[in-house]
Order: sequence, then structure tokens, then C-alpha cells
Amino acid sequence: MNPENTPAPPLQFGLKTILAITAAFAALFAAGVWFGIKGFVGFLLLAALIAISVKPEMRFGDRVVSTILLLLLTGCLLPAFDESPYIAARRSQCTSNLKQIGLGLQNYADFYGCFPPAYLTDENGKPMHSWRVLILPFIEHKALYDQYDFNEPWNGPHNLLMAKTLPSVFRCPSDTPNKGATTNYVAIVGPETMWKADHGVTFSEIKDGASMTIAVVEVADAKINWMEPRDLPFSAVSQGINAKQGGGISSAHPGVVIALFADGHTQTLSETTPIDVLKALCTKAGGEEIQDGF
Repeated sequence: MNPENTPAPPLQFGLKTILAITAAFAALFAAGVWFGIKGFVGFLLLAALIAISVKPEMRFGDRVVSTILLLLLTGCLLPAFDESPYIAARRSQCTSNLKQIGLGLQNYADFYGCFPPAYLTDENGKPMHSWRVLILPFIEHKALYDQYDFNEPWNGPHNLLMAKTLPSVFRCPSDTPNKGATTNYVAIVGPETMWKADHGVTFSEIKDGASMTIAVVEVADAKINWMEPRDLPFSAVSQGINAKQGGGISSAHPGVVIALFADGHTQTLSETTPIDVLKALCTKAGGEEIQDGF
């Protein structure tokens, strides 16, 4: 038989090869999920470097040259994998979430004649139910609201089951994934602000103007369950934006946070926003003069 006419043997893979390929694709996917496009590029670069280093027939000099060329090629390609569109998309979704919350607050105010209270309390003054629960019927989550039991606290045996179900509107897509149904959107609470316990303020009480009074801000990794009647105290505003110690107004958006105002509009606030301006924006009747373009 002519060797040239002999059919090529079928391509075969052993179990180890199949498992290795599966593991490689899983690692590639994980790198992309954790680090975005640059994760994909970094993983492929690392895989190529490993392949070069373990290839037995390649001389040391060839390995060095190949590695340098691979690094140069990666450096040239990285600008093409700019993550800014992904950052912008997540920031846009965060803004959309806050706008939906703002619409819920406006609809609540139209229905009840006032904004929701920061929380409802029991007869002893203990916080029981958050404003985030109160606005559920006004942000297209009436079915979830109807399941809530106002006869027990938010973390009662029945409600605690619901606490694990986080409506996506209460979570910034840019925040670090964590366990539990925690929110990134909190009210600024205190007697100076538009949020009180058991009493919702009216538009007429916001003497600084609804368009100049912050209602809700972002807090990165807030560790506050979305149903928990806990928010950010006015005193925390003194830390500024994206303070290193954390715990105050902060976000996963580079250099800025997104704030929701009482009139329903959203605005980005820079890390460089002066603290006195930030405080003035969080009071409802402070009478402060704030220049446009703060």
C-alpha cells in the first residue's frame, strides 16, 4: 500500500487532555469575569509564556526572543482592549437604578403626600421597616411588597427569608460581589436631612429646594441588607467622598459617586467636592448658598 494513500489516523484526545482543556477554558472565563477584558489578555499571555518555557526543543535564546516579542505584541494590543466602555456601561446602569429609585420616591410622595420615612419603628422606637421596603410597590415590586409581613421586624422569621432576595435596582453593578443581599444605595439620615423616623417630609419642608437636596447616595460594600432599616448618618458626610477609611459616601466608580436628589434627578459628585458643599447638599433647610456647578 502506498503510504501517501494511507488515511491519517483520527484525532484522539486522552482524558487528561480533555480535562486540561476544560480547566483552561474555565480559568479563562474566570479571569474575564474577575478582571474584565484585561483578565482575558493576561491569562492568554501567561499561557503563552508557560508554553514557551516548557517547550523542550526550543533553545534558550529563542525562548528569550519569543518572550520579548510576545510582551511587545501584548503591549501594542492592550490599548485596543480599553475597559472604559464596560466601566461606562456599569455606571450608566447604576444611574438608571438611582433614577428608578427616585421615580419610586416621587410616586410615593404623590400617593401619600410626603416622602417615605427613613424607617418605621415599633412602640419602643426600635427600627423595624426600611424605606426601601416601603417604596417597593412604586418600583414595580408590588408582589414582593405583598409578601412582606409588617407585623414582625425586617429580620423576623418570615421576612428574613425575603431578605435574601435582592431586587437588582438596589445594587450597583460596579460594586464588588459579596455574599448576602446587600444594597449600595442608602439615605442620609438625621434631623438635618430629608429623612426622619416614622415621619415622611413634604416638599414644602425641603426649604433648600428639592433639586439641591440629596436623597440617596452610594456606599460601596455597605454591608447593609436591602431590607435593613439602617442607612448613613449625617455625621458620616464629614468624611467626604471615597475616604480611605471607608464607611462614608463612596462607590466603585473611579473618582466619583452618583447621588440622587429629592426632585428625582441624578448627578455625579467628584471626590474633590468640598465637605462643606457636601454637607449643604445633604441638609433640607440649612439655607446655605451653593454655587452652580458644585
